[in-house]
Amino acid sequence: MTAAASSDADLIAAHAAGDPHAFSELVRRHRDRMWAVALRTLRDPEEAADALQEAFISAFRAAASFRAESQVTTWLHRIVVNACLDRMRRRQTRPTVPLPEAGPGEPVAPRDAMAERETRLVVQAALNELPEEQRAPIILVDVEGYSVAETAQLLGIAEGTVKSRCARGRAKLAKVLGHLRNRGAEANVPGNDVQVQQGRQLEER
Repeated sequence: MTAAASSDADLIAAHAAGDPHAFSELVRRHRDRMWAVALRTLRDPEEAADALQEAFISAFRAAASFRAESQVTTWLHRIVVNACLDRMRRRQTRPTVPLPEAGPGEPVAPRDAMAERETRLVVQAALNELPEEQRAPIILVDVEGYSVAETAQLLGIAEGTVKSRCARGRAKLAKVLGHLRNRGAEANVPGNDVQVQQGRQLEER
């Protein structure tokens, strides 16, 4: 069986056994997807590239300890997310958010484009004000679109903990970003002490 026809788990096993080409094939398969994850999380191509490189180095070194308790993609994804979070933790100062150049997909009205970019900056800054334990699940659930169960698996915490941390993080974001929300959005963003208390109760269970 060729490397291209092997399963991800087979490639991990082959790499751990000393195959010099197996890990390269694994990277080739999943590089684009993992790059997209890093870029969405960090919003900075240079930071994302560095995080991805660090993640693949970590995966290369840790492959022998892979126990097949989850899919290889989930294992890789968790390593990439953790590498991104590590870089976010190291950024003590307020990061800048790179903005795309004008292109065919952008709004025609300059004011609308500027408002959208300003909103993106404000939201990113607000996210970076959250404690790390709240920021990570908020990014995965609300930005990346992962389910609570998937987020719990990626971060290695209980589902109730994910829910409670998201509730606390959303409550803080609601206060900071209240001027950006419309009535429809308010219904989905907890912003009072009762909802925060409910989150705490979930975590304590």
